[in-house]
Order: sequence, then structure tokens, then C-alpha cells
Amino acid sequence: MEFIHTPGHTPGSCCLKVDNNLFTGDTLFVGAVGRTDLPGASFEQLLKSIETKIITLPPETLILPGHDYGDQPTSTIKREMETNPYITDFILDEE
Repeated sequence: MEFIHTPGHTPGSCCLKVDNNLFTGDTLFVGAVGRTDLPGASFEQLLKSIETKIITLPPETLILPGHDYGDQPTSTIKREMETNPYITDFILDEE
């Protein structure tokens, strides 16, 4: 088990990695990211956390977000890198 500090949604946001599972809380959702309109939140910091600490994990890592907003409650790093507009438009597009 590993705690990964992923500031952005809040300054203290963390993800929890257990084996090949990543519990992302409000950092990364299926097809979206957490809110950054809260006190202390930062969209830039959230994107940096995702770029440097989440999408660097193995592509088959299962994403288990803190909320289920659609018909697909889980995803993988690979799928999010291909379909999540916050990753494709704001992170991968910048590289």
C-alpha cells in the first residue's frame, strides 16, 4: 500500500495505490478531474499531480475514483490517457 500526495483538488489530496489499483478520490475521475474552485485548490497543480504521479504508473493500473458520475465506475491509466479530455487536451497536448 502506498499513499501518493496529489495536490490540486485540495492541498492535501492523496491517492492510495494498492497493488495494481489506484484509489484516486477527487483527483481523477473517469473522463474528468476533481473540482479546483475550492479554497486552496489549483487547476495547474492538479494537472501536474496527474502528469507526474498518476499517468506515470503502468497503463493497466485500475482507476477507482471517489465518485461515480457515469455508466463506467472504473477505468485504467491507459483508457484515461486516450479518452479523458483533461489529460489529452491539457497534459499530453503540452508535451
